[in-house]
Formats: sequence, structure tokens, C-alpha cells
Amino acid sequence: MAHAHDHDHDHDHDHSRAGHSHDHSHSHDHAHAHDHAGHSHAPASFGFAFAVGVTLNAGFVVAELFFGYLANSLALVSDALHNFADVIALLLAWGAVLLSRKLPTELHTYGYRRASILAALANAGLLLLGVGAIVVEAIDRLSAPAPVAGSTVIWVAALGILINGATALLFMRGSEHDLNIRGAYLHMAADAAVSFGVVVAALVIMLTGWLWVDPVTSLIVAALVLVSGWGLARDSVNLALDAVPRHVDFADVRDYLAGLDGVSDVHDLHIWAMSTSETALTAHLVRPGGFDDIFLHGVCEDLSHRFRIQHATLQVEASRETCRLAPADVV
Repeated sequence: MAHAHDHDHDHDHDHSRAGHSHDHSHSHDHAHAHDHAGHSHAPASFGFAFAVGVTLNAGFVVAELFFGYLANSLALVSDALHNFADVIALLLAWGAVLLSRKLPTELHTYGYRRASILAALANAGLLLLGVGAIVVEAIDRLSAPAPVAGSTVIWVAALGILINGATALLFMRGSEHDLNIRGAYLHMAADAAVSFGVVVAALVIMLTGWLWVDPVTSLIVAALVLVSGWGLARDSVNLALDAVPRHVDFADVRDYLAGLDGVSDVHDLHIWAMSTSETALTAHLVRPGGFDDIFLHGVCEDLSHRFRIQHATLQVEASRETCRLAPADVV
């Protein structure tokens, strides 16, 4: 058997280390290829983004509580509690990023990378709970319309647009490729949308006196947040269940491996997320003509560059018949 491992690191140089063999009943050849196209970890710059986001939002919570008390506004006090949940969401995502950088141990051989998936899952739950709270409050206000507090609420909500919008922009860059960062981004973007809805509704009510505009605007915002939150929940649950990440096409990877020079069969192919930004693969390749380190390293680098699969483990076999994992119904 032969194994090849590919790991993605944050350095500017490439390594390759040819392997060692052990004299057992069969031999093992290990080849490691380190390549940097996939950039697996959340960049260090997100540490600054999380620090700024937590500081701004914690300060905003205090401001809302203070002005809510002065204006005797239950809406502002309630929104402060909602924004406090967002501070918790940011702390969860930040903690997961820090945990994912811890080195592997004998107990946690992949390290704590999967913490980012758990954080994304928790944040999706918080987002959906927030949607439920908005809907319940909006329905209550539809049945019993209440006057919206005056200019204080508008100015505080406008401040919320600035703070939450700015924080969301800090995470926008990483939200496409990292589900954990996307969770933080969606929380901030959702809050900016809620604050924008508050300002628009308050201005319309001041001009027209239509009290129903406030709960209807809340329901529209809740629907928008639900769409994005549901996508985050679906993706994070899938990753927690070892589904193939959305950016990888399983059939394309299988066809690529099957089309390699000298490969007659591919089986026991598995692709899953090690974290919200790293993807792993294991596969058995039948190559009767044998293999060498150049072949293994080349395949690993291609998987990283073409499919953003940073950690590949390949087992090369001379015949399919001798492998107990070859049948399609065996996992």
C-alpha cells in the first residue's frame, strides 16, 4: 500500500518529503506534499476584525441600554439584548478560529479544527432564534399597534446601521470560503438590516401615522434573515455530518482521479470538511504499474489547486480484488 498526505500551511515555500518504509507483512510508503494554494486557515487579519467587532457591538449594547432607560423605550432595551446575542455569536466564531490553530494531540489528531463547524452551527441556531423573536414581536404589534418612540430610537438605530454594517464589511471578504466567518458576517448584516428597517419604519410612521408599517417591516426583514440563516444552518449541519463541502464536486474529483495516468480504478473515495475552511480526502487508486513520489505529490498538488482539497491521503494498490473496501456498498 502507499499513502500520500497533503497539508496546506500558511508559509511561502513548498516542501516535499519522500518517505520511509517499514518491513512488515506489507510495506507502507508515506509521501507528504505541502502546498499553499488553498490557504486553509482564517487569516490573522480576522483576529483584528473580531476584536473590533466585539468591542463596537459591546459598546453599542451599553449605549442602547443607557438610552433605552433614559427614553423609557422597551424596544431599545429589547434590541440591546438582541445585540448582546450577536456579541456572543462573534465570541463563538472568534474562539473557534483560535481553537482551529491549536496543534494536534494524541487525543485530537486533527487538532480542534472542527470547532469552527460547531461554531457555525451554533451561530445558525442563534440566527434562526432571532428570526423567531422578531416574528413573535411583529405579530404582537400587528394585533395591537403601538406608537414608535421618537427621534431617540431613530438615532440609535442609525448608529446600529453604522456599527453593524462596518463590522459586517470586516467579515465580507472571508464569508464566501469559510462558513464560520460567514456566520459572523450574517449576524452583523442581519442586525444592520433590522436597524435599517427600524429607521425606515419610524420615518414612514412619522410622515403618515401608519403604525402597521413597523411590524410589517420587521416581518420583511425576518424573511430576509431567515433565507440567509437557513442556508447557514443547512451548510453547517451538512459539514457536521461529514457531507462533501459545497465548493467540491464529488463527480469531478472522482473523474480526475480515474483519469490519472496508469490508474485503472478508484474506490473508497471520501471527501469531507476538517473545518469550515479545510477539506480532506481519502481514496484508493488501483495502479498496476506502481507509483513513485513524483506521481503522489503531483496528484496532491492538483487536488489542492484545482479542488481546494488541502489534506489528501491516497492508497495505491496493484489490484482491486485484494481490497475489502472496493465494493460500493462498503464504507
